[in-house]
Amino acid sequence: MTFFLRIITFMFELLHKKVFETIAITEEEFDFCKTLFIPKKMRKKQYLLQEGDICAHTAFVEKGMLRTYSIDEKGNEHILQFSPEGWWVSDLYSFLTREPSFFNIEALEDTELLLITKPSWDRLLEKAPAFERYFRILIQNNLIATQRRLMSSISETAEKKYLKLLESQPDCVQRVPQHMIASYLGITRETLSRIRGQMSARK
Repeated sequence: MTFFLRIITFMFELLHKKVFETIAITEEEFDFCKTLFIPKKMRKKQYLLQEGDICAHTAFVEKGMLRTYSIDEKGNEHILQFSPEGWWVSDLYSFLTREPSFFNIEALEDTELLLITKPSWDRLLEKAPAFERYFRILIQNNLIATQRRLMSSISETAEKKYLKLLESQPDCVQRVPQHMIASYLGITRETLSRIRGQMSARK
């Protein structure tokens, strides 16, 4: 195997793992999938998408961390999602409808992505139908997670929301600045600091 082919294989290693954990496909189907993706490296604080632009890609995170957020009329940030390794990130509505996005997607660390355009995505679903099931499962899981997070934001205490985040995404809590964690949870920095202090005192 040439050096170039080894690099390409390594870049798709995590995507390969995640796909094969979710659906049954052949190696030939995955090899076809690889031809449709565009590798991209991003520096910390670079944008994959900015509000008002049309989302041109869906991205798989091979390395690094991104955040998806919006800014309200008062200039306050509202973080919708953190996307570490193994996650997909996009504004799916803008990606599918070609309407301008309401969101920003920013790299929180130096990041490596695999991008796929809408025409390539359509071609993948046409030529390798198993991927239609793969993306359907991802979208279903995302919908369930979004509904649960909405209910959590309405009905649960700040401490319980933070504990759930610690349980579901412990790595993010270590890698993301605390003011962004507070924004994601919909609480103030002071409240988050108080919760962390109380939890530390109970140990």
